Amino acid sequence: MTSRSPGRAIGAALATATALGAGALAWGSLVERRNYRVRRETLPVLDAGADPIRVLHISDLHMAPWQREKQEWVRSLADLEPDLVINTGDNLGHRDGIEGVRYALAPFKDVPGVFVHGSNDYFGPTGKNPLSYLAGPSGKSVAAERLDTSALEEFFASLGWVDLNNAAHWMTVRSSPLEFIGTADAHRNWDRLDVLPGAIDELREQVEPDDGPADREAVMIGVTHAPYQRVLDSFVTHGAEVIFAGHTHGGQVCVPGVGALVTNCDLPREKASGVSLWHHALGTAFLEVSAGLGTSIYAPVRFACPPEAVLVTLVGSDIGYS
Repeated sequence: MTSRSPGRAIGAALATATALGAGALAWGSLVERRNYRVRRETLPVLDAGADPIRVLHISDLHMAPWQREKQEWVRSLADLEPDLVINTGDNLGHRDGIEGVRYALAPFKDVPGVFVHGSNDYFGPTGKNPLSYLAGPSGKSVAAERLDTSALEEFFASLGWVDLNNAAHWMTVRSSPLEFIGTADAHRNWDRLDVLPGAIDELREQVEPDDGPADREAVMIGVTHAPYQRVLDSFVTHGAEVIFAGHTHGGQVCVPGVGALVTNCDLPREKASGVSLWHHALGTAFLEVSAGLGTSIYAPVRFACPPEAVLVTLVGSDIGYS
């Protein structure tokens, strides 16, 4: 019996690797990027005995008008009956993406909500080598098309949602007072951390003592698109107990057993999606990062990182976190 030559063995190995790569690409582009799911989390941050608050976290839709399957799935999330919607940006993925966003999010009219923008709410995607995503944080494209951000903001306002781009806001949800602070997209250096202290002071000066339950402390929630460390540190410094973010796509292409290879910012890879703890100085906050629901139309693939919306239930601090 004769053994195969080294050349034939190498050729067989390359053919196997090519077949596996093609299969993974087909799975990621045709199946997994449409494998929408709802991740559920419970965070004990409200006062003891408070009614639970169901928060729907939506991020990175990157919507194109023809993506009807995604639009219908997002509409179905209204069946979760959220008490609050937090949208962490990059809703648009095409010059006509606003059409799909309007259709997908229409069922959430009159559900309280807050939002921040990602850069893709201002500028359309551009063609590039998909592998460049793995080389480091993406940069600004000089050829990017300007999108209709005003139309997006007008639609969100019609839903009753509040703009948190470099701003603060206060509301009561299910008898619990909530304070919100937010930033514009830190990935483009549009975050204005310097204005947050003044915004918080102004907010608290406007809130009357009888605007909420007198025996309950307000819970501060930070909202940002790109979870850069400087933003997370600032939120914790200002007293945020929960932080919501998107942008990372959960790594988008992950390695089973390893996880995300990149986060497209300076967030550690192990925090690319899911709930973790963010420590800064003497403070700590829950950090909820969504893997998002979409991708660029020029890189329509996910692997070991399915698209997701997140239902976060805020509960009283007398209920243990698991």
